[in-house]
Amino acid sequence: MSETKDPEFPVHLSYVVITPARNEEKYIENTIQCMTKQSILPSKWVIVSDGSTDGTDDIAQRYAALHKWIVFIRATERQERHFAGKVHAFNIGYERIKDLDYEIIVSLDADLTFDSEYFSFLLSKFEQNPRLGVGGTPFREDDRQYDYRFTSIEHVSGACQMFRRKCFDDIGGYKPIKSGGIDWVAVISARMKDWQTRTFTEKVVFHHRGIGTGKSSALQARFRFGKQDYYLGGHPLWEIFRGFYQMTKPPYFFGGLLLLWGYTWAWLTGVERPISEEIVRFRRREQMARLTKLFSRNHPLKNFSHLQ
Repeated sequence: MSETKDPEFPVHLSYVVITPARNEEKYIENTIQCMTKQSILPSKWVIVSDGSTDGTDDIAQRYAALHKWIVFIRATERQERHFAGKVHAFNIGYERIKDLDYEIIVSLDADLTFDSEYFSFLLSKFEQNPRLGVGGTPFREDDRQYDYRFTSIEHVSGACQMFRRKCFDDIGGYKPIKSGGIDWVAVISARMKDWQTRTFTEKVVFHHRGIGTGKSSALQARFRFGKQDYYLGGHPLWEIFRGFYQMTKPPYFFGGLLLLWGYTWAWLTGVERPISEEIVRFRRREQMARLTKLFSRNHPLKNFSHLQ
């Protein structure tokens, strides 16, 4: 079982955590300190350095020497850099914990901070609902956060995704998609397997690196998100409304325009979809159901926060 520190919630589930990290020297120590203060500690936390060239390894190794439940691994160097690298690093960590006795497995980014009851809170949700397959909370960047009165509560941010072990096995783990969308595919695959997925808004995790901008500007990220929406099977009608909604958010007008252009460019150039037609159909049914619900309630454009 997990070490405990008088948890606020009565929890009996044990959990393990895997953190792929690449050049996170600026953030990872704060993440580690938050983890060591959790009221329920993980059975094991594996930090996998994915070819870091800064001080990430030194920081992780120092804490691994102090806490027996923290394990540091440096992944084999790879020439090619792409989003599937996160899966490569995650799977190295998974090999280290797959034979342990645990009920919950967590994918945790190395640039997050959270309060001391964060994991006990999420574990309690899995304790209460045996059909919950994937859970998490909203992430906040500076003072920005999705408004979950409108945004789909069934999506779980990839910054911190908590899986029931059986659910993770059912979906076959993370799929190594080079161009991105790995976390989204995991969540929708869980729903296709009849698991429930849920973001719980009572708590937040603080994300300290702008999402999708690690290697690009905010505008470049919008173009890339548009391409991603296409190859992950987004419905064209959904994308039109999403693009117009994004025009009302920083970077004003151009962000939404580039989102639509990214989607259109991917369609015109025939970008290959790395997912099955079954996933595409499932996603589009969900999107159309949400649009139907939105219009049936006569929401104005400002409430199209579903489309973020």
